[in-house]
Parts: sequence; C-alpha cells; structure tokens
Amino acid sequence: MKQNFYKIFFLSVLLFSFLRAPAQPAALVFQSDFGLKDGAVAAMKGVAYAVSSELRMFDLTHEIPSFNIWEAAYRLQQAAPYWPAGTVFVSVVDPGVGSERKSVVLKTQSGHYFVSPDNGTLTLVAEVLGIGEVREIDEAKNRLKNSEKSYTFHGRDVYAYTGAKLAAGTMTFGEVGPLLPAQVEHLRYQKPERIQDEIRGNIPILDIQYGNVWTNIDRTMLQSLGVAFGDKLRVRIWHNQKLVFDGEVPFVRTFAEVGISQNLAYLNSLLNFSLGVNQGNFSERNKIYSGAEWNISIQKIKN
Repeated sequence: MKQNFYKIFFLSVLLFSFLRAPAQPAALVFQSDFGLKDGAVAAMKGVAYAVSSELRMFDLTHEIPSFNIWEAAYRLQQAAPYWPAGTVFVSVVDPGVGSERKSVVLKTQSGHYFVSPDNGTLTLVAEVLGIGEVREIDEAKNRLKNSEKSYTFHGRDVYAYTGAKLAAGTMTFGEVGPLLPAQVEHLRYQKPERIQDEIRGNIPILDIQYGNVWTNIDRTMLQSLGVAFGDKLRVRIWHNQKLVFDGEVPFVRTFAEVGISQNLAYLNSLLNFSLGVNQGNFSERNKIYSGAEWNISIQKIKN
C-alpha cells in the first residue's frame, strides 16, 4: 500500500509540474526591406526581446527591394510552409506607412500567424495556406509604450511588438484587435492556366544570384501538356502586355545537358518551370525581370 501511495504521489507531482510548465515560445520570423546597413532590424528585435528574453528569433530576409510588396508576398509563401504551425511572421514592406492601410494579423488555416500591413503582402500565403481569421491590430493596446508620436516605424512600434506578444504567449490571437472579414488585400497576377496547347503563368521571382527566371507553373501542369525532358518548347514572355522574348529552348534535367552560354528550361527546387543559361545569366541577357506584371506562355514544339 505504501509503495502504491508513493507511486501515485510521484506521478501526481510530475503531472502537476508538467501542467504548470510554461509553454515554449513560438518562433518569431522577421522579413523587411530595411537591409542591414543600419539599426532598424536590431531595433525590432530589441522590442521583441524586451517582451520576452526567451523568444527564438529568425530572419527570413531583410533584402526585399525597397517598397516591393510583390516580392515580400512571394518570399513569405516560399518559406512559411516549411515552418511549424504556431510560427509568427512579422513582414514589414510598408510604402504606405502612416496612411489608411490597415495593420493586421492573419491566422491561416495551417495555424501560422502573419503580422503585416494589409497592402497585398499577404496575397500568396492567404492562397497557399488558406485564411482562417483576420484581425486588425488595436494600436491603443498593442503598441510599444511611448511610441504614439512615431508615425513612420510601425515595424518596430506595432508589428514587432504585436508579433513578439503573440509568439511569447503573453497575448492571445483574440486580443490582437477586432475581427475583420476573412479576406486580405489581393495583388492581381496571372495564375497558371492551360488554354488548349498553351500554358500561361507569371514570373513571380528571379533566382537572383544566377539570373534564372522562375515561374509559378508547376510540374503537374507541364505534364498535362505532355511536356517531358528532352522536348523543345516555345517560350514567350510579356512585360505589361508587351512581348519581350520569343524563343525556343530545350527542357532538360540539368544545366550540363546544354553547351556553355546556351539557354535552357528546367524545374527549379520548388519543381516549377524555370529558365536559365548554362554558366550565364538569363535575366540580364534578355532584360527579363519579375513581378505581377511579368507573364509567360509555354507551348510544346511538335516534331
């Protein structure tokens, strides 16, 4: 009887300790167009650290081109699915800072949180991960103390502070602010679609280090057109509806399958259709860049 009593007592203590143990803070991931030449990023992290010194903070990127909301949207959807549910992302690409645009937190159906101006930055994560709920940040409650007279650094004063409180668990999602309709500001772009013997899509981003052109056309859509490695493809690219490239390229597995300086098509690391040059720069060679206004079409050349 005494042994059973001690076993029950010991297990009860363990269970009580487990239940009282504070939850581990969620990861807090930052993105901005600030660069790292000054102290802006460090200031945001300082605000978050003051909320909780146990926060685990990471950088997605701070090299978004200035004011480029589209690229901010793309980088979020590129990285977010690989982070666990509960991760809080703070994205600050905010050319409209201080204007009437809303400051929001999006909770996706996947359980991720995105703290951002509602200016189109959330377009792609909303599509890929699904919209759960959207709340407007109540700046009367969720703002760095004594920052009320600052109008141009919401990344530090509002977004980093709100994101840190969410990640640390010192605030619930319901305490962010009023519930909004389940929608976000949406950037218009060409979604991948097949029209008879042609696939149309968008060039959302460049593999900037090498000048490769990445599209939003995936492997499954290529297969629906009967495209296989070794095929030759007719590729046309438009910028704001103006044709800027019209050429034939081979579809290959690796860059080494074509000669040096030759154009090629391949599947990138996301298994999306892409264009490159073997030991060259397709973007610079052809003056092709990325964004919602850059569109592409693909046709299989029949032998």
